[in-house]
Amino acid sequence: MPLPFLAWGAIAAMGALGVGKTVKAGIDAKDAKDTNAAANYIVDRAKRKIEDAKLKSKTSLDNLGKRKLDILDTSINNFITTYEKIKNIKLSDSEGLYELNKFKLDKQQFAELKESGEYASSVLAGAASGALFGGLAAFGAYGAVGLFASASTGTAIAALSGAAATNATLAFLGGGSLAAGGLGIAGGTAVLGGLVAAPALAVMGLIVGAKASAEKDKAYANYATAQKFEEEMKVASDACYAIEKRSNMFHELLDDLDELFVPLIGAMKRAILLHNGDYSYFDEDQKHAVAAARSIAGAVKAILDTPILNKDGSLTSESEEVATEIREMISA
Repeated sequence: MPLPFLAWGAIAAMGALGVGKTVKAGIDAKDAKDTNAAANYIVDRAKRKIEDAKLKSKTSLDNLGKRKLDILDTSINNFITTYEKIKNIKLSDSEGLYELNKFKLDKQQFAELKESGEYASSVLAGAASGALFGGLAAFGAYGAVGLFASASTGTAIAALSGAAATNATLAFLGGGSLAAGGLGIAGGTAVLGGLVAAPALAVMGLIVGAKASAEKDKAYANYATAQKFEEEMKVASDACYAIEKRSNMFHELLDDLDELFVPLIGAMKRAILLHNGDYSYFDEDQKHAVAAARSIAGAVKAILDTPILNKDGSLTSESEEVATEIREMISA
């Protein structure tokens, strides 16, 4: 018996509805795939940016740490050896002779600088064996007195490496790891902005049927997560670039001070030879060289002793103040 006309109409309508659902499922599935692909792109881009920022920041801290060790091992040790040969010295005679006079060394500071120079030589002697590990970044980030205070000459390298391993920010930048006893990447990300782990957003193929709409909703949630991740990575990147900038500032200051320092040490040596080291026979220019060299040594020590990072990984205000003050005095 043939089906009534209305029955055929119902079947046709159901068929059309089925086709419509299939088409919508396909559209939803494609939308989900495209949205997840966009989310993945955002995450990958953010990861590339933070890795670049981390590398530049770590490199700048390493370079600063190496520069600090070098200036201690060369110019500072040279100055100390030369200065100790001067007899009957009366530095009150040369007060006000040099713009950096406020950074002049007292006996305690001189002793600390001498000790730091010895530690630097010890560290560099062990550097050939690769013993520094992440210690250069630590020395770039922190002050010489703080790192070397409890170290003997034989443990100077361990002091540097230990500081790198136990600081979360340095761990994040590559200066320490969980294996070395540090906080690792997790600790570093917490310091640099409470960051979440990179979301896994890869799509495992096209989903059709009733689940397609749900997958589309999930894809949009993934996209929102990716955007949040990108924002958090930007916070971390900005922190890394700020560390890089401050490190480079200190490095440039040490270079500028050393350019003034080296010829003054040479002038001291010539004066010592001419007058058998007796300061009372130095002329005004020679006394000026002694005072100026002592002041520059004090300015170098101020940079060496001033930490760039707080223990929580943030930049110190002290480092900016010291850098500004020394820059103004050099330029005066």
